[in-house]
Amino acid sequence: MVASEISVAPTWLWIAFTVGILLLLLIDLSLFGRGDHKVQTKVALLESGIWIAVALLFNLWFATSFGTELGFEFLTGYLVEKSLSVDNLFVILLIFSSFKIPDMYQHRVLFYGVLGAVVLRAVFILLGAHLLNSFHWVLYIFGLILVITAIKFLREADEKIDATENWSIRLLKKFFPTTDKTNGSDFFVMDGGIKKATPIFLALVVIEMTDLVFAVDSIPAVFAVTQDAFVAFASNILAILGLRALYFVLADWVAKLRYLKPGLAVILGFIGVKMLLVDFIKIPSWISLLVIFAVLLTAGLSSWYVARVELRKRDKTDFFI
Repeated sequence: MVASEISVAPTWLWIAFTVGILLLLLIDLSLFGRGDHKVQTKVALLESGIWIAVALLFNLWFATSFGTELGFEFLTGYLVEKSLSVDNLFVILLIFSSFKIPDMYQHRVLFYGVLGAVVLRAVFILLGAHLLNSFHWVLYIFGLILVITAIKFLREADEKIDATENWSIRLLKKFFPTTDKTNGSDFFVMDGGIKKATPIFLALVVIEMTDLVFAVDSIPAVFAVTQDAFVAFASNILAILGLRALYFVLADWVAKLRYLKPGLAVILGFIGVKMLLVDFIKIPSWISLLVIFAVLLTAGLSSWYVARVELRKRDKTDFFI
């Protein structure tokens, strides 16, 4: 399988993009990830803004170089993955809570978690591109997965989970000693002469395994937006690279986005149906972008408005009491 078979992007662009991402990760680690400390909201906002700016500037260059249509596909894929990432932040918050990971060590776990997610997404996207290039009917499977996921999002509620009982942790404990003790942000400590995995490492394992589950949603979603492998790869990777910074920006109020999951259900349902009808109805990329943006804006504003109304009612009740 060569690059020209799955994408309009030449081989040099694949190489340059990958090298650029690795360099950005090293810069990110050196500037924002040094030492054990709680990440300040202002710093997280700055970092998140930088990642978004990098993605949009690359999107602009790519659209100029390879066409507006692919540019729209890139932006749509980026927006879909970014919105799914926001929903995933709530799960990450529960994982840190379950393992009682202090704020000062969370950024290190998230850095390696994002790094692992980049590798996993790259493998899955390239595999998915090869399947789509070889078997057109895989499109229908991806579309069906998205529709089923949309229904699941509408039916399920965000419940408290105990990540320490995750299947991956139970399996790990059968083959590797673990401990409740920590030594700073170390993944392993010596305890009684035995090297044991700390809760920091266990939290990282659960985050990586959880991303495998999330990939089942996000990979078909991005291929519903574009069938160009590089567009799928680049938009997906750039969206999740800012996940660590986004976590520290939204961690305090991500749970208040009560209409995010229904909004994501509508988005996944829309692009799932779009994929199922691809051989009959061709929906332009700019229309998909407008639909997704409108749904996310509606979900965000609705969540904010309802929260504001509830706060006013609470304040009135407290006043009369």
